[in-house]
Amino acid sequence: MRILVLGGYGVFGGRLAQLLKDDPSLTLLLAGRDGGKARIFAETLGGAAMALPLALDRHDVASALAQHRPDLIVDASGPFQAYGTDPYLVPKAAIAARLPYLDLADGADFVSGISALDAEARAAGVFVLAGVSSFPVLTHAVLTEMETRLTVTELTGGIAPSPYAGVGLNVLRAVLSYAGAPVRLWRQGKPSAGIGLGESLIATVAVPGKVPLQPLRFSLVDVPDLRILPPAHPELQSLWLGAAPQPRFLHRLLTLLALARAKLHLPSLAPLAPIAHWLLNLRPMGEHRGGMFLAAKGLRDGQPAQLSWHLLAEGDDGPLIPSMAVALLVSKMQQGLPPAPGARAGIGALTLDDYMTAFVGRTIVTGWREGAQPEPYPQTLGPIFDDLPPLLQQLHRPGPRSVWRGRAEVTRGKNLMALLVATLFRFPKAGFGQPVEVTFTTDPQGRETWTRRFGAQPMRSTQEAGSGRDAALIVERFGPFRFGLALDWDGTRLQIIPRRWGIGPLPLPLWLMPHGPAWEDVQDGRFRFHVQIILPLIGPVVRYDGWLEPVKADTV
Repeated sequence: MRILVLGGYGVFGGRLAQLLKDDPSLTLLLAGRDGGKARIFAETLGGAAMALPLALDRHDVASALAQHRPDLIVDASGPFQAYGTDPYLVPKAAIAARLPYLDLADGADFVSGISALDAEARAAGVFVLAGVSSFPVLTHAVLTEMETRLTVTELTGGIAPSPYAGVGLNVLRAVLSYAGAPVRLWRQGKPSAGIGLGESLIATVAVPGKVPLQPLRFSLVDVPDLRILPPAHPELQSLWLGAAPQPRFLHRLLTLLALARAKLHLPSLAPLAPIAHWLLNLRPMGEHRGGMFLAAKGLRDGQPAQLSWHLLAEGDDGPLIPSMAVALLVSKMQQGLPPAPGARAGIGALTLDDYMTAFVGRTIVTGWREGAQPEPYPQTLGPIFDDLPPLLQQLHRPGPRSVWRGRAEVTRGKNLMALLVATLFRFPKAGFGQPVEVTFTTDPQGRETWTRRFGAQPMRSTQEAGSGRDAALIVERFGPFRFGLALDWDGTRLQIIPRRWGIGPLPLPLWLMPHGPAWEDVQDGRFRFHVQIILPLIGPVVRYDGWLEPVKADTV
């Protein structure tokens, strides 16, 4: 199978080549205007597929199809918003040559307008699919799955790329072309408009049982979904989708420029793309992970209901997701299961199960969140809470009051500052085999008070499910100090990981945040715990390891 990829050494075309490179039955014609870049990329790609460089301008694609006779043409170049007076030159050439065509278009006008070629594509017996990427193919697949659980009337979502993912210059040109311009939306069942990159919301991507992303600002983007999904899902009354590009200072700057353009009727921001591209790729900072979320509101059995889907991708796997839809369709073609002839948006060509097969073996995880639980840990862990061992579930669903007793070994830091901090927070004194008693009480709002006694030393804190910027975290308070704790279940241990902290509502610098390994598990039929607290600039403060068993109510 020969696949011609326009933009084959670019951001998305290059990642598509990475996804396909290990298939020895493929020949990849990696095309672009710079033959030297194409040659270098093809030589360094590796893998079992044959990679051939090709210097090609998209305006010469008809002659290239006649010469090279690929079995599939993929346009991964763009920007599709700037394809000029003949935007469908490439798909028209594919239809004329009776060759199937896919693209990764992110332009709403381009994708929604591809159906104008439907009759010609059907007559030629080939499929022509536009927008074969996360937006709108993955969003449609998730929405379709959501509709098996409730009637979706409102959908909000966003994508948060890793700051290390790298964004191509053409992508930035496309985004800046509509920044500050009206973006067509569907709100409350009627066509509406928003300001591109000017409208924003704060959301947290949080797969149950995994460390969530930090809360991010998502800004409105003009993606094909906004035009394509409402007609395909008649019950859908409102749709809003955004992106959270990094670094945050550049994102905020672009939002301010978008708002200024809208208010002052300034020209397009697209000429700023080279500067934004330089800043974006200057020095990536932060965690090398990204994600996506879709949050639905609607009705189930006539009652209001909510459901959200989350995706987390670690390291270099996340940037591959936008190109996975094309790779999956290539696999289906190889299996003799190509899309039906005709020209249309790519929605419906893949299911969520198809995507899940592509995620296998990669550091990509997904999960659902539904409704609200009264207790902090079931709320934060979502459906993963039911996977915990029964003893962990029992401890973290204590009811109005429960008491657990056991033994612990405690060690303290040796320097003066560590001792002062341990005293301030009433951490237990050092000792081996100390008796431990923990009393859990829960108030009507679901807030738990943990009263720990190591010997005669009491230590009290409160825990509750976080909201707002603390969403998907456990918020623990020791006096005026507030800590946002992530819960990560690896199938054996429940890891407890600090993510945020502050004094009252005032956030404190993350680089000063206490840290250290903390976990819970079940061993030999007992609940076991390990907590180590380390302070930057000070060092280890306290560490305690031990076990607990529930005490019967009549012996408390």
